[in-house]
Amino acid sequence: MRNERTHTEDADGQRVGEGRPDPATETFVAHRNLLFTVAYEMLGSAADAEDVLQETWLRWAGVDLGTVRDRRAYLVRITTRQALTRLRTLGRRKESYVGTWLPEPLLTVPDVAEDVELADSVSMAMMLVMETLTPSERAVFVLREVFDLEYEEIADAVGKSQAAVRQIAHRARAHVAARRPRGAVSPNETREALDAFGRAVETGDLQGLLDILAPDAVLMGDGGGIKQALPRPVVGADKVARLLIGGMGKVTGLSLRPAEVNGGPALVIRLDGEMDTVVAVRVDDGLITGLYAVRNPEKLSYMREATALRR
Repeated sequence: MRNERTHTEDADGQRVGEGRPDPATETFVAHRNLLFTVAYEMLGSAADAEDVLQETWLRWAGVDLGTVRDRRAYLVRITTRQALTRLRTLGRRKESYVGTWLPEPLLTVPDVAEDVELADSVSMAMMLVMETLTPSERAVFVLREVFDLEYEEIADAVGKSQAAVRQIAHRARAHVAARRPRGAVSPNETREALDAFGRAVETGDLQGLLDILAPDAVLMGDGGGIKQALPRPVVGADKVARLLIGGMGKVTGLSLRPAEVNGGPALVIRLDGEMDTVVAVRVDDGLITGLYAVRNPEKLSYMREATALRR
């Protein structure tokens, strides 16, 4: 970022005191969490979202702030365009990815879960739904449905007419509605399901696991070719339960701890004290419908420290 200035004037003609960041830096820092959230929701990768923010900063640093009417909207526009460019690279990378690709899990702060719409939009289940959208559909859906931007702002961000954006938004909404998870559940219901699941796995209680899994429960694993993981999704409570009990029952030094990942419930699995797997959990009507297990160590770096997401 830019070096701090001393005794200059900001875009509003106010004197900038010694040690205070310049107006461009202040604005970028003020909106950084929002911009990261936009990029992450579009990309499903925290590392790539950080790269997008670096590219956004480089472009923002060269902007004449006197020509910018709405700084927030301007920054969102830069970020969206950079994310769309990055999506093309990610698409090629995913084509050669070994096994199932899952979004990069984020350890999130408690207030993310309190924002129901934000938590739903960054959940593993929803981000996998958004993976089925085209890049333009994904950008428009995120900016409109999650961040509630006006069509004019979105059109500027994606480089399309307002009429085209409205059509894309309608198409994306219909696509997501047909595939989105069933709906939010209460925190207590979620905690109870997660506790029951953890106990059943740790004690090898097959029936207890079957009791907490929905009949159509799905288990997905992402090892990235680095760690052993499921080559394809496993569907059905009986198959999922037997696989989990059979696999984890043979492992020594294993521990499960609850965590909040992507604004929702998760379990962090450690082997001999070292983080091995992050399992995001989807709960519907008191039963677990989705288990998303990320083992790829290259995707676990954002589990060390909580990430603040903002709308």
